[in-house]
Amino acid sequence: MKHRVLVLGAGYAGAFAAGSLARRLAPADTEITVVNAEPVFVERMRMHQLAAGRELATRRLADVFAGTGVRLRVARVTAVDPQRRTVAVTGEDGDGELGYDTLLYTLGSRVADHGVPGVAEHAFDVAGRPSALRLRDRLDKLGGAGDVLVVGEGLTGIETATELAESRPGLSVALAARGELGAQLSPGARLHLRETFDRLGITVHEHTGIETVGATYAVAADGTSFPADATVWTAGFAVAPIAAAAGLEVTEDGRIVVDDRMRSASHPDVYAAGDSAYAIGDNGRPLPMSCASAGFTNMQATEAIVGRLTGRGIPHVKKTYVYNHISLGRYDAIFQKVDHDARAKSWFGGRKAARLKAGILRTSLWATSHPTFGIPRRKRRLSAATAAAGTTATVTAPENAAA
Repeated sequence: MKHRVLVLGAGYAGAFAAGSLARRLAPADTEITVVNAEPVFVERMRMHQLAAGRELATRRLADVFAGTGVRLRVARVTAVDPQRRTVAVTGEDGDGELGYDTLLYTLGSRVADHGVPGVAEHAFDVAGRPSALRLRDRLDKLGGAGDVLVVGEGLTGIETATELAESRPGLSVALAARGELGAQLSPGARLHLRETFDRLGITVHEHTGIETVGATYAVAADGTSFPADATVWTAGFAVAPIAAAAGLEVTEDGRIVVDDRMRSASHPDVYAAGDSAYAIGDNGRPLPMSCASAGFTNMQATEAIVGRLTGRGIPHVKKTYVYNHISLGRYDAIFQKVDHDARAKSWFGGRKAARLKAGILRTSLWATSHPTFGIPRRKRRLSAATAAAGTTATVTAPENAAA
């Protein structure tokens, strides 16, 4: 019987990992299946652009995985049962259950409402394609005018506010920051950010925590009410409770605790990558939820799964978070380098940084859309230990790396 590898989620982490596994594992021994709620690959880093009105090219996952041997199931994951090694799904084909021998969990994250009243009922977000399109429809109905309040001073909030202000200049865009705008940036980058906000006419309300969201307003902790025909909530991300409900060891916020190889600390047949994983970087700090972290963790998880199943060594993938790249509309951006302790170092901005960010986005999309491109191309057979175990995937691999 073939060893069943099941990948949950086809975002930046899951889609690339599935293609890499298909490129490296012999199809005579392995069966790789990907489950994703959307039939298309979602460029998570560009959802604020989609909401603002840009037309983004889509890549159907059926086309992405065509010819790779990877099976695609368009469905939503509802539960994981690690004891039975099954995953419950629901989709257009109805409810179902998929079995696995090795599970790679890359379901990503969603917007975190932090229990703030009205967020779920009235706020918009750019955490996924359906929600971004919902915001876009709302902005279209405003007819080019109206008040938009972006809540959150993180990278997503900054990118969303600047994109909306530039693409829809008739809107009155404001940003509510719980702390100081650009506090994580170096002084020069922070000045550039503020100048950009001034140029685009974005009003900033610092030290302003929003505690209630209504259909046409938002209320701060001090009682101040802000008009908002659309409140865009970007105040952090959270993961689905599926892993916690399954009994996997998770952090307080629900992320799966993994070792250096992205293997679950509690269930050896489960790996996690991307926003769903609580992974420690080479600097000893938890990796942030980001596309860069998705890249590091999915590559490490892939190396670990291939190494374990084929009996080879498992190389260490460097997990060093070295920069933040923040879009400020189409023609401006900030490239901020950080040191080993995540402190801001040198930076540059403007059109050069915007061109670099555009290149990163194109490269990420191309790499994900061509999952079997690159080396190594040799498809490796399962080890004798794995084959003898049948569908029991609790074998181990040598500690030292091998080429």
